[in-house]
Amino acid sequence: MSNIHNQTDILLVGHVTQDLITQDIQDGYRLGGTVSFAAITALRLGRRPTIITSAAPSTDLSDLPAEIELVVLPSEQSTTFANVYTPTGRVQYCYAQARPIQPDDVPVAMRRPNVVLLGPLVNEISGDMAAIFAEETLVTAVPQGWMRRWDETGRVFSKPWENQAEILPHLDVLVLSQEDIDYDLRRLEAAFQQVPLVVMTEYRDGSTVFMRQPDGSISQHQVPPRPATEVDPTGAGDIFATAF
Repeated sequence: MSNIHNQTDILLVGHVTQDLITQDIQDGYRLGGTVSFAAITALRLGRRPTIITSAAPSTDLSDLPAEIELVVLPSEQSTTFANVYTPTGRVQYCYAQARPIQPDDVPVAMRRPNVVLLGPLVNEISGDMAAIFAEETLVTAVPQGWMRRWDETGRVFSKPWENQAEILPHLDVLVLSQEDIDYDLRRLEAAFQQVPLVVMTEYRDGSTVFMRQPDGSISQHQVPPRPATEVDPTGAGDIFATAF
């Protein structure tokens, strides 16, 4: 899974996941994670994706096309989720976490990509990661993993984004969901002040694009969804962010 080109095109950083088919870990899993969905989307759009992740050797990555360049940091376990969809939204459980990904894990040769997408799931990407990339790189983040906590049963809940002051100044684009902010737009005030483009996905209702204008004001554009038949909502926001 090597890349014959010298410059990295689209760099995707974050954990691949084992997404359990049921809440019973014995029933098997499907490969998931922001970087997995994003890489396949980028490849289908004619781009050259590279993934930097961490996972256990036992995790099957064969569902990722061979054209995707993979840098897999060794870990004793892989990040493992169960996603339960209810009429009122998703209930998520996190049962295991792979090792963190630090700036030193990104080779110097990969720090000048055309685009980098930071896709943390369990706070595995350190806050200083966004600052290591070249000025000309479009730095994008899907910050859900910086805004999560879980209890002793693994049940996932949202939490305030505690290290956003370290990350936001280095972002060009931020893509997140209504769920990530508990449907409270006030939690985006810091992002509006520091990130030129913020996109909020709204499940089946499409998305809203917020753009900071030269005078500091924020323009807001509602983008309706394209009609489609939903097969599985898992990863929809990650696919949207990559295509966007």
